[in-house]
Amino acid sequence: GIVGVFGYGGGVIGRYSDLQDQFPSIAHFHTVRVNQPGSYFYNTDYLRTLCDLWEYRGSGMMNLHGSTGDIIFLGTFTEQLEPIFFELTHVLQQDLGGSGSNLRTPSCCIGKARCEWSCYDTQDMCYEMTTHYQDELHRPQFPYKFKFKFDGCPNCCVASIARADMSFIGTWRDDIRIDQKAVKAYMGGDIKPNAGAHAGKDWGKFDIEKEVIGLCPTGCM
Repeated sequence: GIVGVFGYGGGVIGRYSDLQDQFPSIAHFHTVRVNQPGSYFYNTDYLRTLCDLWEYRGSGMMNLHGSTGDIIFLGTFTEQLEPIFFELTHVLQQDLGGSGSNLRTPSCCIGKARCEWSCYDTQDMCYEMTTHYQDELHRPQFPYKFKFKFDGCPNCCVASIARADMSFIGTWRDDIRIDQKAVKAYMGGDIKPNAGAHAGKDWGKFDIEKEVIGLCPTGCM
């Protein structure tokens, strides 16, 4: 069946049991998607509030996070949906995520907040796109779902290549910079590979041509 909150076409996935007489406590088991914070930054007070809300209004079971990225509330009754939605939006200042044939909740890697490799501000870009496409996020109008994901660099920590329809991947736009002194120190053993984590095994002589230069995809090294 189709079930949701007033004014939104997405965010709630209807689940009903075929054996309601035998299992009345799970006659309805709707899933609610909650738009996650950028880069999945939480504090403990926020997490406790989410858990308390779901213990009171739902099953208490949660999934953090699915491929889309949302906080997933698993299992509640239809009559609980509007109270959950009111508390999320009016008390927690938190919106529902996307579900169904619409734009799914955009998600991003940790970006410039904590990562030295990020080539652009993934959180700012994700926020901009989320607010710009709010209508497409909450009111399904596509023939199928569509996902944005924002990776700050080609390490692809939010799996934008594998899990998105449109991937935003930060790319270095300058000459490749190589610290030649550090390379020589690495080859000479002054800098230990993996900070010495593999020192307990004889891996043979380090071959920079085979193990680094020959593997450079653009040949720039």
